[in-house]
Amino acid sequence: MTDRDDMMLESFFKQAAQQQIEDDGFTERVMQSLPERRLLTARRLSQLWTLFCVVVGVALFFAFGGLQVLRGLFIGGLRMMLGWIEVFVATAPTAEIPVNLWAVLLLLAFVLIYLPYRIGHKLSAVL
Repeated sequence: MTDRDDMMLESFFKQAAQQQIEDDGFTERVMQSLPERRLLTARRLSQLWTLFCVVVGVALFFAFGGLQVLRGLFIGGLRMMLGWIEVFVATAPTAEIPVNLWAVLLLLAFVLIYLPYRIGHKLSAVL
């Protein structure tokens, strides 16, 4: 589209937005008759339910040893990463391909972030 088309569309919609449809106050009466208290009560109940679920979730996390699971995931990922570094360091001098340090660091960041996530995802599917 060109600038001229954009200007035409903008002026058309600006005129349409300023146009008022006469409804003899029907819209205002409907808006006044809406139950505001019900909306506030529903919102409050939604917030309380969310708070309750968060509290129960945190309590279950600690009750079933969630910290130990996270610690195990972290240590397992760290050991796996250190094993890969060891293999890389042992085999890199024998390779005839030059090693890009940034690619290695990007791979390590991927392993540190993605692998614990996938292991946690698999464990949550089993539980």
